Amino acid sequence: MSIELVANSIADQAYDRIRSDIVLARLKPGSKLRLERLAELYGASVSTLREILNRLSSEGLVLAEEQRGFQVMPISAAGFEDVAAMRLLLETHAIPLSFSAGDLEWEGRVVAAHHKLAALERRVAAGDQDGTDLLKRYDREFHHALIEASGSQTLLDLYAGVFDQYLRYQMAAVVFRGEIAAREHGELLRCALTRDADTACEILRAHVDGCVAHTLASGALA
Repeated sequence: MSIELVANSIADQAYDRIRSDIVLARLKPGSKLRLERLAELYGASVSTLREILNRLSSEGLVLAEEQRGFQVMPISAAGFEDVAAMRLLLETHAIPLSFSAGDLEWEGRVVAAHHKLAALERRVAAGDQDGTDLLKRYDREFHHALIEASGSQTLLDLYAGVFDQYLRYQMAAVVFRGEIAAREHGELLRCALTRDADTACEILRAHVDGCVAHTLASGALA
């Protein structure tokens, strides 16, 4: 492997790890991102890390301040409401397209994604706190599966970025609505299998609005 390919591999791995740690709130919102410390943690050079943080800044995950370095993008109640509204806009646009175009293979992927999600929801509800990160991953996979037959890669790419922003708020606020969210996921699955896009969009609005209301009421974003 050439030196250039090794360097690219290290940079890609560092980007993926830092991005994941921000989205999953292992790197706390508002915390300083000191290049020397990041170099120790992620095994990348300072110059590579600076490029990574600038890239994450363009994604809205890092705040770059002149003369003051970098920090994880802070969060706020207004910010969560804004991200939630954008998620709803994209997902409710994609659901009718996906439900109309989805075939039997798509149905299988939706069912499989829900099976994994429901299993983790039961585990976490029973007290398995170690399963929270995996639960959120499966939540993401299920909602993506619902809309993946929409036929627009641009839409899916935009949605993925917005969903990660939404997930970051959930993880920072330690949001888990248990049985309510699990029931709504089951209803979304039934809507997908019966191609009932209108009802699915109604359920999704209640799902997202309920999460936002729960989070704001908890005071976690105050």
